[in-house]
Amino acid sequence: MYRLTSSARKFVLATHVTSSVAWMGGVACFLVLAIAGFTSTQTQTVQAAYLAMSLICWFVVIPLSLASPATGVIQALGTPWGLTKHYWVLVKLLITIPCSAVLLLHMLPTTRLAAAAVQGGLVGEAMQDLRVQLIADSAVALGVLLLTVVLAVYKPRGLTEAGAIAAGKRSADEQAPYALPTWMLWLRRIAIAAAVSFLAAHLAGKGIGGHGMH
Repeated sequence: MYRLTSSARKFVLATHVTSSVAWMGGVACFLVLAIAGFTSTQTQTVQAAYLAMSLICWFVVIPLSLASPATGVIQALGTPWGLTKHYWVLVKLLITIPCSAVLLLHMLPTTRLAAAAVQGGLVGEAMQDLRVQLIADSAVALGVLLLTVVLAVYKPRGLTEAGAIAAGKRSADEQAPYALPTWMLWLRRIAIAAAVSFLAAHLAGKGIGGHGMH
């Protein structure tokens, strides 16, 4: 399998770390603006907040949400870590890609809120459900991105079945079930609970595309 040279590995690592941390910072800014736009009673503040949210999404969050997983995949494939050998690498991949997809889905409502703010259409409780949803979703996204940082720093032990076979700790034709490490079991439970809550919140709010400009 192809391995990156030392200089290339350092460059990809620096790019990955920079884009990942900057992505988290962009989401944090988005969350602060979403809270300000929802709570402020000043028309100019509301307009500025939602216009800034739209700009941050298009020119900061979205590019970084694509750069972070892309450089992560390159780094995993070009180093001995591999993409599917270690649970912490695989979990990071399974977290960042859905996050990028969700952010892309949220571009439409964010753009709609920015347009409504410019037109003065966010007076009182107008589009309240959507405004609250963006706060909640960005808060969850920030927590998820923080989790990826923790995984990258601590690198909790645990080989996947493919990783165990590659390391010679398990034969390819072994039939016994492969046990997950304890931290993965807890993470799976938390992920299932979060996914159910997220889905329930979106269904209650009629989904991302179901919020009208009322």
